[in-house]
Amino acid sequence: MKFGEKLANARKAARLTQEELAKALGLSKRTIINYEVDGKYPRNREIYYRLADILNVEPNYLLTEDEEFLMAVNDQYGLRGAKGAEQLLKQTATLFAGGELSEDDKLAFITEIQQLYLDSKDRAKKFTPKKYRNNSEEK
Repeated sequence: MKFGEKLANARKAARLTQEELAKALGLSKRTIINYEVDGKYPRNREIYYRLADILNVEPNYLLTEDEEFLMAVNDQYGLRGAKGAEQLLKQTATLFAGGELSEDDKLAFITEIQQLYLDSKDRAKKFTPKKYRNNSEEK
């Protein structure tokens, strides 16, 4: 189940409207709609924890391996890196359409792809001109 579906189910179980949830989080209703309907994810890890607290669910319920990976990439490489990672996950998911791999094999494959993505981002740093590097990348 995707993040948006989990969020909508938890919100309804808590008997909150999208507007009420948005107000409790200090976000716009449009943001909640983006999460639930448009397949968007929070950029900030803290939002997952605030959502879990408001909706009385475990943060891990909202954070699947894909979301955790995307948040880690966003923290380390910014929005552009996270968008690339999200695209990679979508393309990887199409490989399994109609396939016969077990869930364990799919998970192992996805985990390896994620690690390869992170490794390639780290290797690419040495080719990035200094003027484009973040201060955190130069350390």
